[in-house]
Amino acid sequence: MRPDWAPAGNFYRPKAQAMDFELSEEQKIFRDAVRGFAERHLAAGALARAHQEDHPWDVAKLMAEQGLLGITIAEKDGGQGGSLMDAVIAIETVAQVCPRSADVVQAGNFGAIRVLAEYGTADQKKRYLKRLLTGAGVICVGMTEPDAGSAVTDLQTTATPDGTGYRLNGSKVFTTHAQYSDVMLVYVRFGPGVGGIGSVLIERKAAGVKQGKPSRFLNGEEWVTTYFENTYVPPENVVLKEGGFKQQIAGFNVERLGNTARSLAFGRYAYEQARQWALQRKQFGRVLAEFQGLQWKFADMKIKLDAGQLLLYRAALNADRGFPSAAETAIAKAFCNQAGFEICSEAMQVMGGMGYTEETLVEYCFRKCRGWMIAGGSIEILKNRIAESVFERTFSQRPPKA
Repeated sequence: MRPDWAPAGNFYRPKAQAMDFELSEEQKIFRDAVRGFAERHLAAGALARAHQEDHPWDVAKLMAEQGLLGITIAEKDGGQGGSLMDAVIAIETVAQVCPRSADVVQAGNFGAIRVLAEYGTADQKKRYLKRLLTGAGVICVGMTEPDAGSAVTDLQTTATPDGTGYRLNGSKVFTTHAQYSDVMLVYVRFGPGVGGIGSVLIERKAAGVKQGKPSRFLNGEEWVTTYFENTYVPPENVVLKEGGFKQQIAGFNVERLGNTARSLAFGRYAYEQARQWALQRKQFGRVLAEFQGLQWKFADMKIKLDAGQLLLYRAALNADRGFPSAAETAIAKAFCNQAGFEICSEAMQVMGGMGYTEETLVEYCFRKCRGWMIAGGSIEILKNRIAESVFERTFSQRPPKA
């Protein structure tokens, strides 16, 4: 019998053990250090920063100096060798002081930069990753196309052989950071079917790369259509050849944790602003916190924050243990996207006109959270994936073949 099991009638059960939902001491020290950095360097300009159009390069360089870029990237590649959980903690902590700066943590730890660190060659890392980790550059991912959104495997951007390299033709839309990125990780089609999809690195200023007129999102960010017109891709810029789609999507699945963390963190920021408001603002001779209708709002918000936190941490911790679960990530993102948006909306309602103005960041968090219900996998697509895990089978969204 195992020493950690005890008899229970005709059966044996595990001996009682406490389930610890608290951060470890090391994680708490890290969180406190990040909080101190944010309060010293980011708090003063948080409101103005949220409404600036360009990438906050000054913040990125400061974060690089503090080791907040490349947290999840191996030390041999210039990163910190930390965990996904560490990066999630950094996002949550920074967001409580300066929501806009949490995007910088996301860009420096999740998504395209992780795919490059995971699958890129030593030469690619030397040429691109090193600069990205200094905060002087940004990498973006070119995935979505005019006719390939949720159905990303319908992408039409082609990479046709040309000597030892390839010629790229196609376009990408809704690409975050496209306007000012150094390099784009582009999903391309080397051949037919899912097996023909891979990825390449394209510098934004390369010959044959053109960008359209900027369009504005509700959250204040801008995007441009990026066109590839017979753009040459040297062989040393191929990241994943045919058959690389599943590897790319695995990296994209992990990226959702950063999206999830920001949704929940922005909801928490708005909640805290509304909580402080409710303790100070008076109507009818009473502070708002004394009205039961508002008390119930805060109770609902707190329930969503706590539930979302557990779902997010479960997905991050299991991914760190080597068991990244697409279902757990989908559940966490779907819940936290929705919860973050709803909490921001309720916080805005509690604060009334002040919450709706640009004099606070509550309306900013509201707008940002709304976008994450679409970006990185819409809630509807996530629910499809969750249903597949429930029934242990796939459900094709395409019409049946004749």
